[in-house]
This record gives sequence, structure tokens and C-alpha cells, in this order.
Amino acid sequence: MSRVIVIDDDADLRAGLAERLRDAGFDVSEASDGATGMNLHRDHPADVVVTDIFMPGQEGIATVHQFRSVYPDMKIIAISGGITRYGKFNLLPAAKAIGADRCLRKPFKTAELVGAIRELLQTPGGQNVGPRQRDH
Repeated sequence: MSRVIVIDDDADLRAGLAERLRDAGFDVSEASDGATGMNLHRDHPADVVVTDIFMPGQEGIATVHQFRSVYPDMKIIAISGGITRYGKFNLLPAAKAIGADRCLRKPFKTAELVGAIRELLQTPGGQNVGPRQRDH
């Protein structure tokens, strides 16, 4: 079973995404910010990370950069509604530029996220990638 870490500061959204991904057959862990997500991955390596962009603590751009730097083969999906307390911003292009494999604008359909995850997990031979090994 492929493992996914969902990182989002909105507890209700995070729990909803996690539940729908579990229903789709994934093993899912949840984190409220990027630092917690990194710790989860160190303790229980994941195949895919889904991270929000705007969060308190370690936000998504730094999270994408850190995962890409420390775990260069990690599959990363950035998600964002682009709304902050300072107004509306679209940082998904920046997330893509620094290493996100896919970017989805909130709100998105569950099928879009599940499809993106499954696509990223496919190897050239069409076989699913198993759980990642720990990087030391």
C-alpha cells in the first residue's frame, strides 16, 4: 500500500483529504505544517507528500524546497487556494519551479488528487512504486 503524507494547517480539510485518500486505498498520515511532515517522513517514509502552501510554522514553499533537497526522488503535490490574511496570491507556479511535481488549486475534486497521486506512483514499466526507503 502506497503511503501519503497530507500537510495542511486546516484540520477539517486535512482530515477530509486523508479520509478520501484512505478510501482510495492509500495509507495516510497527517501533519499541520511542513516541519511536522518532514518528521513524519523521517520516522515512516512516504511515497508522496501533499502539501498546502499557506500555513503557519513551516509553510509550503519551504516544505517543497526541503523535501526536494533532502529527498530528491520524493513525489510532491502542492495545493493552495491562494488566500491569505494579506489577500489572494498564487504561489503554485513558485512551488512547481522549486520542485513540486504537480500543483492543484483548491477547491479540487478528490478524483483529481487521487489521479495525480496514482500517476506519480507509476514507474516507466507501469508498476506501482513501493514505500520509500529511509534516506540517511
